[in-house]
Amino acid sequence: MQNHGNDNIKRRAALHNLGCKVNAYELDAVRELLLANGYEIVSFDEPADIYIVNTCTVTNIADRKSRQMLHRAKKRSPEAVVVAMGCYVQSRGEAASEDEAIDICIGNNRKTEIVRIIEDYIEHRSSTPGAADDYYADNLSEPVEYEDMHLEKIDSHTRAYIKIQDGCNQFCSYCMIPYARGRVRSRKPEDVLAEIRALSENGVSEFVVTGIHLSSYGTDFDIKGKIVPADNFGPEHLLDILTQISDVDGVKRIRLGSLEPRIMTEDFVQRLSGLEKICPHFHLSLQSGSDTVLKRMNRHYDGAEYLECVDTLRKYFDNPAITTDIIAGFPGETEEEFEQSLCFAQKVGFFEMHIFPFSKRNGTPAAVMPGQLSEAEKAARVGRLEAAEKNLSEAYRLTRVGKTGEVLFEEMREFGGRKYFFGHTREYVKVLVPVDEEGTALDDLGKRQQLGQGLIATVLIRRLYDESEDETRSKGGSAGHGRMYVLADLINDQG
Repeated sequence: MQNHGNDNIKRRAALHNLGCKVNAYELDAVRELLLANGYEIVSFDEPADIYIVNTCTVTNIADRKSRQMLHRAKKRSPEAVVVAMGCYVQSRGEAASEDEAIDICIGNNRKTEIVRIIEDYIEHRSSTPGAADDYYADNLSEPVEYEDMHLEKIDSHTRAYIKIQDGCNQFCSYCMIPYARGRVRSRKPEDVLAEIRALSENGVSEFVVTGIHLSSYGTDFDIKGKIVPADNFGPEHLLDILTQISDVDGVKRIRLGSLEPRIMTEDFVQRLSGLEKICPHFHLSLQSGSDTVLKRMNRHYDGAEYLECVDTLRKYFDNPAITTDIIAGFPGETEEEFEQSLCFAQKVGFFEMHIFPFSKRNGTPAAVMPGQLSEAEKAARVGRLEAAEKNLSEAYRLTRVGKTGEVLFEEMREFGGRKYFFGHTREYVKVLVPVDEEGTALDDLGKRQQLGQGLIATVLIRRLYDESEDETRSKGGSAGHGRMYVLADLINDQG
């Protein structure tokens, strides 16, 4: 360790996150804990005294990436303390600590102890080599208390992810998350609101409310110390906390993380639509559009029920953006079942789809199901879904052209030598507004307006834009292979 013997020199910590938005939130909270205790945060590519990898285990690829990052850290700085934290550790058990590249293993629900754990490890390693404990994880198969983590500041002044729930009791046949995250547990409303007030006071105006199974929020409040049944959802608790968040000064927008389709009842959606700060952007996890595959997945709904949820959202929200996840090549998926899934996605008209090839996870029922498809078959089906997704996404963006929308601006971007200010609409459509070197834009009345991070303004969406357009225009050729945005003009709200 480079800081031994001199307490006045800050220890340097490098952090890397893998996986979901909940993981990202937790690593941000760990960063704050380290800073508050005198650590210096450096890039993961720099020499450091401690490397922390917040791991993911949702797929085999996620496992492999977790190990790769841990091994990369130890190879870069052999004397550094390498910490594996999170879902990979929790699902692997103490076997994770057998990896010689890992010095400390910290499971889920112990992350707030990280400073003490690191300090104890360093102290014992220096005084009594080989004496340090290196595995810290609880049994999460039974009810445990929610581990409250807290953020006060984030690097961006636009959007913050707020974790309000942990754990999942659904046990879909392909999924490791119930094993890695444990049973459903919810954050106290007063702790959620305290965090949002602090972040709002520091300039954050948009909050993404998230969790491992957000639709279960608050169900454990009703049956303390017991495991929540898988078919119990928390619409009342979720609506209550969303209402309280919307009442916090400075909160301009509220987005919801992934939701269980079955929570989208007429009553829930109608009441949700009454909260003006809720963004019309909903992620409803589908996984398959085939009823027979859904049954094998243990998903507890069918296509007709899912469509009813989507129709209800479109009844109460004006052209909401609906996004989803789909698994291609689930065990036994026939060509007919895949076609059903593909046609169903087109029928729904998703704004975006997150598409994954089926990943066999040892210990899950799907891992031993008959009819395992080859990697080539799964890749081909992923490709067909991706082609459909591109068309669906473009079609949704086209519905916004010629209309006004509210944009939260985030940062300057440059394509092919042209500068734009980038932001998102309430529907989460990516928007670019042309600006000059100083970040000022010409509005519809010919007046120049200064744009900046965190500014919310009205725009008129003119057309779709491919980020490769300016690059190919300057070099000659045709565009069409970059990330899709919409180009917009600023509207002068003052008249």
